[in-house]
Amino acid sequence: MAKVSIQNSRSSNIWQQLPRFHRRLLSVLALALLVALVWPNQQSLSTGQGQVYLPLNLMVSNAEQLSDTVMSEEELFNPDLFLANHLKTIHYYINENDTLGGIFDQFNLGQSTLQSVLAADMEVLALDIIRPGQHLIFSLNNQGQLQQMELYVNAGERILYKRSSDDSFFFEEVIDPGSWLTEVISGEIHGSFYQSAQRMGLTPKERQQIQDIFREQLNFSRQIQAGNRFEVVRSRQIVEGEFTGQSTIEAVRIHRNRISHTAYLFEDGNYYNAEGESLARAFLRRPFNGNYRLSSHFNAARLHPVTGVRAPHNGTDWAMPVGTPILSTGDGVISRVENHPFAGLYIEIEHSAQYRTRYLHLSRIDVRRGQRVSRGERIGLSGATGRVSGPHIHYEFHVNGRPVNPVTANIPMATTLPREQRTKFLQRVNEIDTLIGQRLAQLSSND
Repeated sequence: MAKVSIQNSRSSNIWQQLPRFHRRLLSVLALALLVALVWPNQQSLSTGQGQVYLPLNLMVSNAEQLSDTVMSEEELFNPDLFLANHLKTIHYYINENDTLGGIFDQFNLGQSTLQSVLAADMEVLALDIIRPGQHLIFSLNNQGQLQQMELYVNAGERILYKRSSDDSFFFEEVIDPGSWLTEVISGEIHGSFYQSAQRMGLTPKERQQIQDIFREQLNFSRQIQAGNRFEVVRSRQIVEGEFTGQSTIEAVRIHRNRISHTAYLFEDGNYYNAEGESLARAFLRRPFNGNYRLSSHFNAARLHPVTGVRAPHNGTDWAMPVGTPILSTGDGVISRVENHPFAGLYIEIEHSAQYRTRYLHLSRIDVRRGQRVSRGERIGLSGATGRVSGPHIHYEFHVNGRPVNPVTANIPMATTLPREQRTKFLQRVNEIDTLIGQRLAQLSSND
């Protein structure tokens, strides 16, 4: 293996006669100069003997090992290969136009390894859309082979993809619930509700959610006028002092002259007005008409038959002929339209901050991202795309970000609260109204 040093016959003896410390120092300096020429966008990491420069979106946890490392001729002209061969843990921060395949190529992790990771990701589908703000942590062995990859979603959620004894991968979700800070946001409408809520600090997703909550009762573009007032009770997740970006709208009150529109989130994940009447339509239990065989049950604790590790089946499968119409089980907005190597053609629908559904292995998709759909509306045709043993529909129902069994889960099916839950709901309404009243009184005293 050729060294990054003076290798001709006249100078080799001089190099060998240099003290080991000087040889190491010269090697690090040469490496730093080389990397600085190859990567113009860089940041420096101390190695103890000098500075090693790496791309701004790349951090290496054990860069001190570089001071003892000798580059091969092949690595000299391929710094990415050098990183993959010699560094145990790599932190990679996602850029705007990054793809997972491109990142794997950058560190020579192999497309076969990527396919194994994507196979493990099929039940969570977290890697289909990687975003700036997220980062990946690769743990490699001495041969540069991936042993574990961690996707940092936010401070409260990480997903680990681990290599098992048969060289396949499985995933683990690490959830830190942290704490939730509840706050009251109030304001007067000037211009549109959307603009007024933005000025008060509500995010685009929260503003859209509020309009979705009242979609059946209130036309925001026509019925909202200047001078109308609103109050929003919002809870935001905090983990170790950091906002994760996750929030929940606990309640909304919009006052139009003598008319008030109210929405309160209850423990079942549904919104009701102050009288306990649902503001959302009910869901369908199944995403199709007719009767088809239930071929694979929901099983969050399923074990892999070979490795014995947990390999959950987060959906419910029904065997059916290719081309069977697939229906949206509730009102919502199409949030994903993707083609996954194992999940195949699939659709994801956001119904509210609490509810999300997925439809996998489709043969055809009839909707586009951002489109609004209604309960019972056809969104595509069943198929056998991706990794399947036969044609079927894989259907998932998520509540508050967690998959549940759509066949047995207590999902909204009625338009009013049952009598036995009404007392508890009214207590919740009283608590929120008291909280809002205290906040308004505080604002009034400050004026």
